[in-house]
This record gives sequence, structure tokens and C-alpha cells, in this order.
Amino acid sequence: MNKKTTLLGVSLLALAISGCAVTSQPIERSASEQRARDDLQLMFKDQEPLSGPLTLHEAMARAVKYNLEARLKVMEEALAKRQVDLATFDMLPRMALEAGYAGRNNVSASSSQSVETGTQSLEPSTSQDRDRGVADLTMVWNVLDFGVSYISAKQQGDQRLIIQERRRKVVQTIIQDVRSAYWRAVAAERLLGQIDGLMARVDRARGDSQQMSQQRIGDPVQALGYQRALIEASRQLEEQRRALSLAKTELATLINLPIGTQFSLATPSDYAVPELKVEMSQMEQQALASRPELREQDYQSRISAAETRKAMLRLLPGLEFSAGGHYDSNSFLVNQSWADYGVKVTWNLFNVLSAPAAIDVAKAGEQVAAARRQAMSMAVLAQLYVANANYNEAKRQFATSQELADLDNQIAGQLRNRREAQGIGELDLIQGELNALQADLRRDLAYAELRNSYGQLFASVGLDPLPGELPSTELKTIAQSLNDSETRWQDGQIGPAL
Repeated sequence: MNKKTTLLGVSLLALAISGCAVTSQPIERSASEQRARDDLQLMFKDQEPLSGPLTLHEAMARAVKYNLEARLKVMEEALAKRQVDLATFDMLPRMALEAGYAGRNNVSASSSQSVETGTQSLEPSTSQDRDRGVADLTMVWNVLDFGVSYISAKQQGDQRLIIQERRRKVVQTIIQDVRSAYWRAVAAERLLGQIDGLMARVDRARGDSQQMSQQRIGDPVQALGYQRALIEASRQLEEQRRALSLAKTELATLINLPIGTQFSLATPSDYAVPELKVEMSQMEQQALASRPELREQDYQSRISAAETRKAMLRLLPGLEFSAGGHYDSNSFLVNQSWADYGVKVTWNLFNVLSAPAAIDVAKAGEQVAAARRQAMSMAVLAQLYVANANYNEAKRQFATSQELADLDNQIAGQLRNRREAQGIGELDLIQGELNALQADLRRDLAYAELRNSYGQLFASVGLDPLPGELPSTELKTIAQSLNDSETRWQDGQIGPAL
């Protein structure tokens, strides 16, 4: 009988263990395909359609509103706010509610024994029902825990502000990326048509040359050299076209347009050179006060200082208040419901031993945060001066590129006149127009770099392109605010946006 019982127990145990085994099933292909369709709809949902040529500030507004990375930072900020709200509940007293049913299979009885004679002095008796219902509602509040929780809630609030600074940095970075991609896309829009036209002429010239070679007209070596020059010109044009064609794709990605969307840009009619009207000393001060990275370190220093206060608080004894209401259906009780309350002092004596080390660690954290902030301040100033040097160099390069473009275009004009007068061949004209086109490309890319370096100056200062509050979230409102901010910066006003 014992063996059968043992075997039955082992069998039940094996069955229970096998039932608890966990297996993971691969995701079906249909589920992945449905997820892909849902993501494609959500990524571009509720976006305002494009209407007309896209301006720089409209592109920036679309990036701020629709860029997925910016959306992620908004969600992280919302999560941090909820975490702050949650941390405030830690300051409330602890309140526990218990209710249930208690029973046993026999009577809870006891007797007494004389400590002098060792004989039983009381027959077995009970003062508790075999089945009873119980309920308790208890509240406990520790003053020391309240103080620690209050400081922790303040730290969580600083963490939320850190998330806001990181969001500022993301917005500044996205806007700068849009600026860079936009001006390169403008260069592409200006020149792609010319490149395509010149490539078509090169292809026609190559076809004519090959036909003449097949007909054995002219010197074969000269004809082959002519064809080689045309192929080299075609290769250069293809490289330029490939580099330019990616610029609009990059811009479309930044402003969260569906890949493959056809759109045009509002191409400026001139090459206005932006001028910096702010003293470097003013930009230094503004950078040290406004850069998101430095403001984040300010909050980190405050969090480290709060950690020191928490370590010092834990040295103190805790004062604990408690109160509760109770109910027991035991029929032997005179009072089946009652309330109790109390006050007691709690003190973990081991905290006295560990607190000095904890305080030293917290103070060391403060010192590290201060040193990190100072190192970052030096890095910020270096970035500012590098951005200024890049801006000045970009101005010089653009002036040189513009001068060369003017000369090459004049040469191309003269070559066209000679070609019309049958003074030169098609290859010479194509080569001259190719040189002019390359000069135009270098000029436009130099202008894009000039615009990018000018915007990078203000990004290095940490200026917010948008005010703290907008009248609405419509694209035209965001674009107008961006335009107003840049107008103020160009006028030398780099104070915080109102």
C-alpha cells in the first residue's frame, strides 16, 4: 500500500511539473505582415498634406511635429510626468486592508498546568469558534519615510526636467539636420535638370561618334579618344546626380514623408549671405546658460545634493504613528470590533555605522557632477568657437566658389558662341558646360554649407527655435514661430524665446 501511494505521489508530481513547462511559439508570418501594415498606417497618420513648394521653415515645422524621434521624446516626457505623480504617492501613509475567512478541522482548545506541582489545573477549554470571519484596516505613517519620500519625489521631478532638456536637444538637432538636408536638396533641385539635359547631349554625342567609327570616318584613334572623353564626362555627371538625388530622400525622411513622395522646394532666387550680428562674448554666456547638456548637468547636481540629504536623514530615528480598525466574528469575544492606535520610535542602529560612508559617496557624487559640468562647459565653448570658425571658412569658400562659377559660366557662354560659328566641336562645348555645371554644383554646395554652418552657430549656443507655448499646433503656426525666431537671431537678439 505504501509503494502504491508513493508511486501515485511521484506520478502526480511529474504531471504537475510537466504541466508547468513553458514553451515559446514563433510569431507567425501573417502576424508580422499585419504588424507591418499597421505600422505603415500609423507612421504617416493624420499628417497635413503638402500644398505647393516646400519652404525651409515648413520643412522644419513638419520635422518638429511629425518626426518619429521627436514624438518619442514627447512620449518619454509624458511618462516622466506620470512617474512624478506616482512618486508623490510614496509620501502618503501606508494603509492595508485585510478581510477573509478562517477555519480549522477541530476545536482550538487548551488547558493549564501547575508550574509547582505539574498537575493539570484546568480542563481543556476553548475561547475561539472553529469558523470565523476577520477584517483589519491598518494605517501606518513614518515621519522619516515621509521625509525620504519627499526628497525622492523632488528627485523624480528633476528627472522629468532632464527629459525636457533632452527633448530640447532633439528638437534643436532635428531642425539643424533639416536645415542641412534642405539646402543640399535645393542644390539638387537647381542642378538635376541641367545634369539630365547635359547627360542626354553626351549620350547623343557618343552615339554619333560610335556611328562615325563604324562607318570608318575620320582618324580611329581620335574617334576613340573622343568617345573616352565623353564616357568620362558621363561618369562625372552620374556621380554628381547620385550625390544630389539622395538629398531629397534624406529630407523626406526627416520630415516623415512617405518614401517616394514627389515634392518640390521653394528655391530662393539669390544667394543671400547671412551675417552674424552678435558678439562672441554674448554667445559664450548664452551657451553656458542655455545648452540642454549643461542644464541637464545642473539637474543632475541637484539630484546628487538631494541624495546627500537622504543619506543624512537616514541617520535619524523614525517616528511611526499607527491606527487601525479590526473585526472578528468570534462569538466568545466581548467586543467583536475594536480600534487600536500607537506611537513608536524606530531606529536602525546599523544606519549609524553605514551612514558616514553613504554620505561620503553622495558628496563624491556631487563633486563628480560639478567636475562633469565644468568639463562639458569647456566642450560647449570649444564647439561654439569651432562653429564660428566653420562659418567664417564657409563664407570664404562660398565667395571663391561663386567667383569660379561666374567665370566658368562666362567661358561656357563663349564656347556656345564659337560652337554656333562652327569654331569648335561638340566635345569642347560639352566639356566647357560640364566645367560650368561642376562649378555651379560646388557653389551651391558651398552655399548649403554656409547656411548649415550659420545655423550651427545658434545650435551651439543652445537657442530654442520655438517658444515654450504655441498658440496652436498647426504647421503654419509652427513655421511662423520658427521664422520669427530666426529673424530675431539674424537681428542679433539671442535671448530666450517669449
